[in-house]
Amino acid sequence: MAKRDYYEILGISKDASPQEIKKAYRRLAIKYHPDRNQGNSKEAEEKFKEVSEAYKILSDSKKREIYDQYGHAGLEAEVGGAAGFRGFDFDPFKTFEEVFGRGSSGRGFGEDIFGDFFGRRTRRTEEGEPGSDLRYALEISFEEAAFGVEKEIKISRYETCSTCRGKGIKPGSHPQTCPSCQGTGYVAFSQGFFSVSRTCTRCQGRGNIIKDPCRDCRGTGRVRRTRKIKVKIPAGIDHGSHLRLGREGEAGTRGGSAGDLYIALHLKPHPIFKREGNTVICEVPISFAQAALGAEIKVPTLNGRAKLKIPPGTQNNKVFRLRGMGIPYLHSSSRGDQWVRVIVETPVNLSEEQKELLKKFNELGQGNGQPKVKDFFNKLKQVFGSS
Repeated sequence: MAKRDYYEILGISKDASPQEIKKAYRRLAIKYHPDRNQGNSKEAEEKFKEVSEAYKILSDSKKREIYDQYGHAGLEAEVGGAAGFRGFDFDPFKTFEEVFGRGSSGRGFGEDIFGDFFGRRTRRTEEGEPGSDLRYALEISFEEAAFGVEKEIKISRYETCSTCRGKGIKPGSHPQTCPSCQGTGYVAFSQGFFSVSRTCTRCQGRGNIIKDPCRDCRGTGRVRRTRKIKVKIPAGIDHGSHLRLGREGEAGTRGGSAGDLYIALHLKPHPIFKREGNTVICEVPISFAQAALGAEIKVPTLNGRAKLKIPPGTQNNKVFRLRGMGIPYLHSSSRGDQWVRVIVETPVNLSEEQKELLKKFNELGQGNGQPKVKDFFNKLKQVFGSS
């Protein structure tokens, strides 16, 4: 059967650029992969061979020039006849590198084309795995959050074994090359008409195995220990904030970097103060007489008690502002304010004498000194009449 035109196979024009050739091959090679054509794998395999052969020729500038001038016959003559053109075969037991050589990026050609389909090939590496991050919940008081504090906590974590220095090997001994992967860290197995590589399960991709493990860490390179760590809480921190302590998490394996330690802060509820951002809010009860006549009272603040002047005629829920008496701003010398809300308390359990005095006060003060009451009754008259 006569061979099809290579340009026709890839669906490109004869003046296509190398990038266009590679792009066309990538698309068709994935399309005709047998794993994506389980019901028709034989036909897909033939298609893939045809597409790959076309790419092999057109991606080589010298072979492409010969093909453009003389066609398939020119290629056969160039290598000594049709039988001589065997450098390009499709042995199902060959890897992509054995068939196609290495790509321009230095990776195997199969990795360049099928990296997104199979995942990147796992290669043995001396670089270890980083350690896990740790999380610690720390409860602090309202005042500690406001002004900052240094706390000491205890954590249990994996640390690098000091005996073997994280290598997992008994001092004086050496690791041996893994017999399963021969030190490469991966093994190949046949899938369809080519081979696929995966991480060696015996050595976990390290390329070597430990015959004489360290007694302290049992070959893991890490041991669990409990440590005391000092944590500096900055002034102005709020509930739910997180602090990161770099490299205070668990140790990595085979020399990998340590993880981080994250401190989640929880503020204990305060019996008097509430917080909104950097503003402190508190409620202070005052008597009916203090509200009516005015007074000077002492109110609680984060810095102790402070004097607050209550003007005569103060109404319930009146809010007073104390400048600069709130929560410090993070990494700043400035502070928020404190808001004091006064709650006028109605007296209870009055004696007979107190009741009589209040009755007399009410009779003498009808409409005087109570503008809201007077205004309310005037509105009632307008709606319902004098009755």
